[in-house]
Amino acid sequence: MSALLELDRVSKSFSRGGLFSKQRVEAVKDVSFALEPDKPEIFTVIGESGSGKSTLARMILGIHAPSSGQVRLAGRDVATYERRAFMAEVQPIFQNPFEAFNPLKQLDRYLFMTAERFGDASGKGAAQAQADEALRQVGLSLAEIAGRFPHELSGGQLQRVAIARALVAKPRLIVADEPVSMVDASLRMSIVNLFGRLRDQLGLSIVYITHDLATAYYISDRLIIMQKGVVVEQGPARAVLSAPTHPYSRQLRDAVLTPDSAGAFRADHSPKAVATSGDMP
Repeated sequence: MSALLELDRVSKSFSRGGLFSKQRVEAVKDVSFALEPDKPEIFTVIGESGSGKSTLARMILGIHAPSSGQVRLAGRDVATYERRAFMAEVQPIFQNPFEAFNPLKQLDRYLFMTAERFGDASGKGAAQAQADEALRQVGLSLAEIAGRFPHELSGGQLQRVAIARALVAKPRLIVADEPVSMVDASLRMSIVNLFGRLRDQLGLSIVYITHDLATAYYISDRLIIMQKGVVVEQGPARAVLSAPTHPYSRQLRDAVLTPDSAGAFRADHSPKAVATSGDMP
């Protein structure tokens, strides 16, 4: 059986200094990993700004084509998918929920449109039912957001609507690019916990892109750590973050540890202790 998602020696380079410049910058270099179809997991890509993690996310989503290598969904190159068919299988969640929605458009319209275009809703009633079901999975309801505009919700609520919009399509994979970085620290863990429930209850796999080691340690099954486009470390999340072997990985960990969380990363303690004691800005 083909992997749900497979990256096979994927690289991406961009021109530096303009379209016709001969100078090239490698944003992602020779990255490979796979997610199995029968083992839902949260696979995390960790890195600082400029590490190539968001470029990697865009290649998974088919927004950027690799310069070399291949991204495959269920054994098929993502470049060969018709866009609507691809979006029915893979849904994105972006960093800033206020940029994900038109401020002049009612939020429920987004969910209805997704249900009709990417889901299996055959009419208005079915679209409303699917939207309400997805909203309830993230702790909201259609009655709460019906007729409301983005500015009428908090950042945390709006990000939950963005997650619900992704769920309406009933995808097999979600790609979440820094989904909690624009959310208040007090709400970050509630959204991260939500991802864990979606994995466990719906059987969803999630590619979680982040710079936040605390939430990564708490929720990830496996991870890779990227530096300047290169994967410098990979493996089971708790094993890697408890005892990183690459100097960059150790530098990242040490930069974010609080005195209380240091022991939790190094010892086999509950990861929840790390996430609650060391929320990062």
